[in-house]
Amino acid sequence: MITSAVRTLATELTGDDLPAYVYDLTALRAHARAVRDALPPGLELYYAAKANPAPRILQALAPHVTGYEVASGGEVEHVRAAVPGAPLAFGGPGKTEGELRRALTLGVERFHVESEQELRLLAGAAQDAGIPDVDVLLRVNLPVAGAELGGAALAMGGRPSPFGLDPEAVERCLPLFSADSGSPLRLRLCGIHAHLASGLDAPAQVAVAAAIADWAAKLSERHGLGLTEVNVGGGMGVDYAHPDRRFDWAVYGQGMADLALRHPDLTLRIEPGRALTVYCGWYVTEVLDIKHSGGEAFAVVRGGTHHLRTPATKQHDQPFQVLPMDTGNTWTRPWPRPAVRAEPVTLVGQLCTPKDVLAGRIPVEELRVGDRVAFALAGAYAWNISHHDFLMHPRPGFHYLEE
Repeated sequence: MITSAVRTLATELTGDDLPAYVYDLTALRAHARAVRDALPPGLELYYAAKANPAPRILQALAPHVTGYEVASGGEVEHVRAAVPGAPLAFGGPGKTEGELRRALTLGVERFHVESEQELRLLAGAAQDAGIPDVDVLLRVNLPVAGAELGGAALAMGGRPSPFGLDPEAVERCLPLFSADSGSPLRLRLCGIHAHLASGLDAPAQVAVAAAIADWAAKLSERHGLGLTEVNVGGGMGVDYAHPDRRFDWAVYGQGMADLALRHPDLTLRIEPGRALTVYCGWYVTEVLDIKHSGGEAFAVVRGGTHHLRTPATKQHDQPFQVLPMDTGNTWTRPWPRPAVRAEPVTLVGQLCTPKDVLAGRIPVEELRVGDRVAFALAGAYAWNISHHDFLMHPRPGFHYLEE
């Protein structure tokens, strides 16, 4: 449901001010605080900055998160500047030697290493920089039972994957951390990182976390590693078809508390992104035209999937709310106001492609040219993953609301 602050601004903006992203930072802070309160005290909460790296978003989250997960050299620079001094964990595949060197210079606290090649590059960069201790978590592509990932919207592991190391590859890397191995590596293996899937509900997330933590504990015991950290990733489910159904953080928190009791020597860490910020953002636009074709209704809105790529990427209908515009000189044309009433309508943008669909065949009571439409769940993987410059339409405005 749209917040009152967002609704007010959405109806006050002029047509030329639209489309616009509107973020309710008060709602974001409340949600982040509730998430943190649902988690056991010892569990570390990192925000995956890739979900929405806007500086105001990062700063609003700062009191409620332990740190930030970054996945490129650009994100390292950006997040370090937006929230100076916050702990950073550098993950993601294909890190370049230059990115690793810069991350070390900027004081990144830990690295999620994806391959033996990357491990050697990091060691060389640390040696050149004269940094004796660099904390490393090896990312493992851990096979898990099919049922555990069965509800995943996006599987990142548990099968052949470009992400992380297979378990046998992890074993092959372990001698490189030994002080008496003769290896030039002088990195400190602190733990294991695994992000296996996105879109899971709370019980499934706990089950996957347990599989990761149990595997890491056995690895540590088998080789006498003394591992102290396990990062079980993020991927908490967001239901775009039913936006009021939210991830059950209370169930997840209790499950993770039980898991922490089972592994008292391990610091457990999670790195959600979308599930923290998606609900605070709205993409607000205006209906420009309404037409019928082949017996179906279409509403053309300002902007489109070049601003909000999520529905095209995930092949879903972006949930929205109609904000009727009935005051003042809303309609001043000398012809009837185009409208659809009590029928399904497909909302499309201004791009010259049939793929520019934000929501398809959605029943509405009434929708008219000049009305506003506020697309919900636009606080993550929205503007920052979109192809902004296609057709060179104007970029949206950005508004951050807080009490």
